[in-house]
Amino acid sequence: MKIEALVRENIRNLKPYRSARDDFDRGILLDANENSMGAPYQDDLELNRYPMPYQEELREKIAIFREVEKQNVFVGVGSDEAIDLLFRIFCNPGKDRVIVNPPTYGMYKVSANINDIQVDEVLLTEGFQLQPQKILEAVQPETKIIFICSPNNPTANSMNIEDVVKVLEGFDGIVVVDEAYIDFSGQESLAKSIENFPNLVVLQTMSKSFGLAGIRLGIALANPEVISYMMKVKAPYNVNKLTSKVAIQSFSMLENITSNIKSILEERQRVISKLVTYESVDYVYPTDANFILFKIKNAMDVYKKLAEEGVIVRYRGNEPHCEDCLRLTIGTQSENDRFFEALENIR
Repeated sequence: MKIEALVRENIRNLKPYRSARDDFDRGILLDANENSMGAPYQDDLELNRYPMPYQEELREKIAIFREVEKQNVFVGVGSDEAIDLLFRIFCNPGKDRVIVNPPTYGMYKVSANINDIQVDEVLLTEGFQLQPQKILEAVQPETKIIFICSPNNPTANSMNIEDVVKVLEGFDGIVVVDEAYIDFSGQESLAKSIENFPNLVVLQTMSKSFGLAGIRLGIALANPEVISYMMKVKAPYNVNKLTSKVAIQSFSMLENITSNIKSILEERQRVISKLVTYESVDYVYPTDANFILFKIKNAMDVYKKLAEEGVIVRYRGNEPHCEDCLRLTIGTQSENDRFFEALENIR
């Protein structure tokens, strides 16, 4: 597969902006119109200076952690930036198409609409699994990207790897597998599969298992050619120094991260075990994430009354196959206890 042939012609021919830090990052820096007097308070990051555009140290940390090469790693402002860049690289506005598999993460469709890209939908099965044959049958000459979320949001389950591979092998465009919740799953990441599938892009994030949603750091793992185009199209200084510092520091705290994941998984099992005892709860769906989707009688009413009790969950009843469903994030033990207390109060 030739990735270059999939890329928009104007992107192939794009001459990217060359920032001051592309050439030099040491010496008496009088090249970038920065404030040479410094930040208005004392800091150890030289925040008056622009960050390095390519985040070499951070990408190296991620590469080691995910067992890939640095050249396979892109970092951006949340996974949303990576999603938007993929649209801009591979999809011609007003002409090209993508495929999503509802119920799934809503940002794929929003970003497609922003970029004026047609969205085709192939529903998951009632068991929330892919229908690879139907997906491939839905491909048109203008279809450039297929989005797969695994573990899926809002359904929490992982997709069968065999089905994902069928899509990868049967489609001549880009397949994006969004693994935001992979560290809560018993399923292995597809990160290392980028060696075998040049059309595979794996999205990850530091918002979930790393507990760093506030720094907005998203990750794309792909073959070097795809990554090079993402580097070419991104804003010159897309990841700021503060985000980068916190992200890098987190890799020296992997024991804490592992411990937090373990606690969430233990709480997840406790919450499921208790939730299934309620007569009003019709079904708790299998989960590979840090949240649970469950079907409950009068879901919208329960959702509103929980909010009145100060407990906020997510109503997902408008999604396909999710009638009367609520999505519950696994909180701390005390937060989960408060959820059950509120649920008792509205029974």
